[in-house]
Amino acid sequence: QVQLVESGGGLVQAGGSLRLSCAASGKIFSINVMGWYRQAPGKQRELVARITAFGNTNYADSVKGRFTISRDSAKNTVYLQMNSLKPEDTATYYCNMIVTQSNYWGQGTQVTVSS
Repeated sequence: QVQLVESGGGLVQAGGSLRLSCAASGKIFSINVMGWYRQAPGKQRELVARITAFGNTNYADSVKGRFTISRDSAKNTVYLQMNSLKPEDTATYYCNMIVTQSNYWGQGTQVTVSS
């Protein structure tokens, strides 16, 4: 079993920055993809960014140029640096990892951006 623990959410003013972290623990042989999703009230969960084991990244159009995803494979940890935050970035952010073909989710961390 694999557990994902997120941290770093909070309340920030528009234009500010936050950094999310997600650490995986448990039986981990390889982590193929690490990513962040978000879900705002009344909306579907959407991909924010993800990074492969080879370091390839892709981002939602709405966050390109503002958010950066990175990973520390030695620590089984993924980060999301969020800059120039906007009120529309307000959501619960979920960490996701594909560990040896199995899909795992974190519990979610709230990000609130005030205008």
